[in-house]
Amino acid sequence: GVGGPGTQDLIRPSREGTLRVLKAGAKAGVERVVMTSSLQAALPPSGSAPGAPPGDETVWTDLSEKGTTDYTRAKTLAEQDAWAFMRGAPGAMTLSTVLPAFIQGPLMGRHLTGSLELVARMLRGQVSLVPRLGFSIVDVRDLVDLHLKAMTAPGAAGERFAGSSDFLWLADMAGVLREHLGAPAARVSTRRAPDFLVRFGALFNPELRQLTPGLGLRREFTSAKAGRLLGWQARTATEAVVASAEALVREGLV
Repeated sequence: GVGGPGTQDLIRPSREGTLRVLKAGAKAGVERVVMTSSLQAALPPSGSAPGAPPGDETVWTDLSEKGTTDYTRAKTLAEQDAWAFMRGAPGAMTLSTVLPAFIQGPLMGRHLTGSLELVARMLRGQVSLVPRLGFSIVDVRDLVDLHLKAMTAPGAAGERFAGSSDFLWLADMAGVLREHLGAPAARVSTRRAPDFLVRFGALFNPELRQLTPGLGLRREFTSAKAGRLLGWQARTATEAVVASAEALVREGLV
C-alpha cells in the first residue's frame, strides 16, 4: 500500500542499509559493488497495452501508481539511493545492479523465501483455487552467475541488469508440478479462481489485497542486455520451478 503503519518498517532499513554498505565500500577502497535490487524496481506502467514488448532495466517503477506495494517501494527507493550516492561518491568505486525476477530453484538449508513458500503451499494442497497471477521467473543458480559476471566484467560498471527467464501463470506452474513430480504433487490444485472471487476475498484478507493489482497481468521481461554484455544465459522457468519443488520434497518441507 501507499503508507500504513508498517510502511517504514520495510522501507527505512532497506534504504539505510544500502547507503551504509556503499559508504563502507567507498571508505575501504572497494573497486566494484554489485547490488541485488529487483525487477519490482523496473515495472512498466500498469496501463501498458497487451502485447507490448517485454520490460527491461531501462525503466523505473512509477511509485505514484495505485496498488504499489511497500516491497516495491523499498526496492525502488533503495536502488535509486544507490545510484544517487554513486553520482556524488569520490574515488574509483563502481556500481552494478542486478534486478531478479521471481526467484526459484534449489534451496540452501531449510529456510523458505517467499517465492519458495508459494511452491511449498501448492505442494501441500494449501492453494485450493489458483488465482490468475503469473511471474517472470529466474533460477537462483543463474542469478548467482549473473552476480559474478556483473562483479568481474569491466563493461558491467555503472549498469543495471535484468535477471529473468520466461513467464509462467500460476496455473501453468501447477501443471508443471503435476507433470514433473508425480506423487509428491498429488495435492497440487489446477482449479482456477475467478477474478471476482479473489477481489471479494481481498476485502477481508490483506494477503489477497496485495495480489489483486496483478490479476491477469502478464509482465514479461527480457535479459537481452545481460546476454549481450555479459554472455549470460538462463535456464527455463519450468526447470527452475521443478528444481524448487524437488528440493522442497528432498528436505521434507512439504
